[in-house]
Amino acid sequence: MTLTWPSPAKLNLFLYITGQRADGYHELQTLFQFLDYGDQITFTPRQDDQINLLTTMAGVDVDKNLIVRAAKSLQAHCRMVLNHPGPLGADICIDKVLPMGGGIGGGSSNAATTLIALNEHWGTQLSDDTLAELGKHLGADVPVFVRGHAAFAEGIGEILTPAEPKERWYLVAHPGIEISTPMIFTDPELNRNSPKRSLAALLLAPYANDCEPIARKRFREVEQLVSWLLEYAPSRLTGTGACVFSEFETQADALKVLNKAPSWVQGFVAQGANVSPLHKFRAGITRVLHQ
Repeated sequence: MTLTWPSPAKLNLFLYITGQRADGYHELQTLFQFLDYGDQITFTPRQDDQINLLTTMAGVDVDKNLIVRAAKSLQAHCRMVLNHPGPLGADICIDKVLPMGGGIGGGSSNAATTLIALNEHWGTQLSDDTLAELGKHLGADVPVFVRGHAAFAEGIGEILTPAEPKERWYLVAHPGIEISTPMIFTDPELNRNSPKRSLAALLLAPYANDCEPIARKRFREVEQLVSWLLEYAPSRLTGTGACVFSEFETQADALKVLNKAPSWVQGFVAQGANVSPLHKFRAGITRVLHQ
């Protein structure tokens, strides 16, 4: 059966860096929420073990694409650990709308959707815990997409606590550039000493992102975008950028601002979702397949 699966975006509603470990990784506290908006990935199972990504993505080598890496990781696990006897191949196409290097989780979300979708298509029946463990080796944000619920993340992002932030409407804007995560995290002026606080305390405090001052300093386009959006609503960077988002109570309010956007701004309006659209889709597919 050929099916098209959602691969939603995420926002970091806040992001604080609380320290740096001896191995160079940063300790953080961040709040993930999904968006009801994202890429669409179509999977067609094959009768052999070929993994074919049929959509060309500029600037990304096929073997390094997280979709292909996720599919091959799942395939290898099922062969070596489960001794799965059936064919584990797929033809894959993606309708890509999320910008790369935008801080909204496009690649990580693609990997998670691939793991969850092929687990269903191949009938391998792995738990989300196992899929999240596979995903952890593909990227730090992949497990939160696999688990599919808004979450408070601590440690280096691997300690996840389910959370229920308000599902607001967001205008998400991209300044037309990519930002490398290592560039932000290696900046000597990056604040690495935010105090650790409980989720309850953080939810009551004004939200902020410790990466934002660096992104605004290093990239004139981000500075311009944040300054413009702050005229209309609370606004800040997501992840390490380059996307910036503003919060609104209604879809109409968000669209009103988007319609005023200057020509150099690329943007969309979407609602926050505490349960991932990917998991809602899977629940519907599971009901159909088992009727």
